[in-house]
Amino acid sequence: MFPTGVPGIALLIFRASVAIALAAETYGYRDELPGWLQAGALLVSLAVSVGCLTPIAAALALVLHGAIWSDLGVGAAEATIVSLDAIALALLGPGAFSFDSYRFGRRVVILPPT
Repeated sequence: MFPTGVPGIALLIFRASVAIALAAETYGYRDELPGWLQAGALLVSLAVSVGCLTPIAAALALVLHGAIWSDLGVGAAEATIVSLDAIALALLGPGAFSFDSYRFGRRVVILPPT
């Protein structure tokens, strides 16, 4: 669940791409979007980028993208690509270079003798 090495770096880059896509879309349409949607999108972007509760944050990123697209009417090609990225990130997890790996990562469990 928390791969290290090259797969961990790839997941870090993947998290950054989802977070940047959401933040850039929010910034690009900042005049048309309500303030609560902008604040929510920026908080979720931050959570995705640091890897805090990544599956939940990626699902929220997908929901916020949908809210932005429904307000503005974004094209199907862009919506599909970003949606697939957020879904894949929610299913893959955060990787070793994340807050989740430090909080919930691998641990050595020593069982007492019976």
